[in-house]
Amino acid sequence: MLNTMIRYYNNKAYTHNYIFGFQYKGKVYDIKTNSDILPAILKLDKASRGAGMSLRFRPTKAIKEMLINLGAEELCSSEDLKAETEAIKYNVGEWFEKRETEKVGQTWEKDSVPFWEDGDLTVNGIAYQIKFENATFINEKTMARLG
Repeated sequence: MLNTMIRYYNNKAYTHNYIFGFQYKGKVYDIKTNSDILPAILKLDKASRGAGMSLRFRPTKAIKEMLINLGAEELCSSEDLKAETEAIKYNVGEWFEKRETEKVGQTWEKDSVPFWEDGDLTVNGIAYQIKFENATFINEKTMARLG
C-alpha cells in the first residue's frame, strides 16, 4: 500500500523536488531532496475524517539522523520555532513554508495550490514541495477523487 500510494503521488505531482523540515535534539533542520527518498522517509497512517489511509512524512529518530547525514542543515532552534509560531496565526507547516520562502529572498503568501498544479516554492526555475514533519502528502479519499 505504501509503495502504491507513493507511485500514485509521484504520477500526479507537479514536481519531484522537496524541502523537508524536522526537529531533532532542540534544533530545526531542512534538507532539499527529490522523490527518490520518499520510500525511505514516508509512512502509512490513518487519515482523518474517514478519508482512508494517508501518506505522511512522520520521521523517526533514525530517519532524522539519516537526513542529517545526507546534508540536512540547521535552520533555527526549536525554541525559535515555538516563539515564531506563537507570534503568527499559522501552523508549523505554514511557518516552515514561510521561513523557506523568505530564506531565498521571496515573499511568502498563504495559498492552497494543489500538489498536482504547482510546487510551494520555485527557485531558479525549480519547483519544490515543502513539507514539515507530520505533513500529509495524500490520502485515499483524494486519490479516489483525482482518479
